[in-house]
Amino acid sequence: MRPRCVIFGAGGHARVLLDLILEAGAAEPWALLDPDRARWGEEVYGVRVVGGDECLPHLAADGVSHFVVGVGSVGRGSARKRLYEIGTACGLAPLTLIHPTAVRSSRATLGSGAQVLPAAVVNAGARLGENVLVNTAAVVEHDCTVGSHVHVATGARLAGGVRVGDAAHIGAGATVLQGRVIGAGAIVGAGATVVRDVAPGDVVVGVPARVLRAAGPSEENP
Repeated sequence: MRPRCVIFGAGGHARVLLDLILEAGAAEPWALLDPDRARWGEEVYGVRVVGGDECLPHLAADGVSHFVVGVGSVGRGSARKRLYEIGTACGLAPLTLIHPTAVRSSRATLGSGAQVLPAAVVNAGARLGENVLVNTAAVVEHDCTVGSHVHVATGARLAGGVRVGDAAHIGAGATVLQGRVIGAGAIVGAGATVVRDVAPGDVVVGVPARVLRAAGPSEENP
C-alpha cells in the first residue's frame, strides 16, 4: 500500500514534485498546503489545496504519514528547513524522491527527504544530507558532501570532492570546482564559477566568483 503524503506548497516546484509522485507512483498525494488563502480549494493535478500548515495535525489524523517540501529557494534554505521541521514535529516522515530519469549511484548516500529531479546526476561516493534538492539536470560529482537543506539549482555542477554546508544555495548554472568548500548559508549566484572557498553566509557572483556581500552575524549560522 502506498503511503499518503502531503505537499508543502502549491507553486511551480510543488507541481514538479507532484508530477513526479504521480508518474512514479511513489506515494498517494493526499493534499497540498499553501499559506495563500486565495489558493485554498484549488486543485493541482487532481489534488486539493486544503489550507495552510495549521491543517497538518488533522491530515496526520486522517492517515497521512509522509510529507514533501514543495518549496524551492532562490537564496538560503531557511524556508525549506522550517517546513521540514514542521513536518517532522508532527510525526510525519519525509518522502525521498528520485525521478526515473535521474542517475543516482548505488554508492551515493541520500538523506531523508532528498529530492533528485529529472536528468540530475548524483555520482559515486556523494553524500547528501536531509532535505537536499538536486534540481533538474544538476550534477553532484563523486565524493561531494552536501549538507542538509541545500538547493543545488537547475543545471548547477559540483565537481568532485566539493563540500557544501547546511542551507546553502548553489544557483542555476553555477559551477563549483573540485575540492572547494561552500560554507553554511552561503549563496552562489546563477552562472558563477567558484574557484576559491566561500565563507559561511557570503554571497558570491561572477566568473570567477567574487564576494558580492559578506555575511552578517545572523547569516553565518542559518
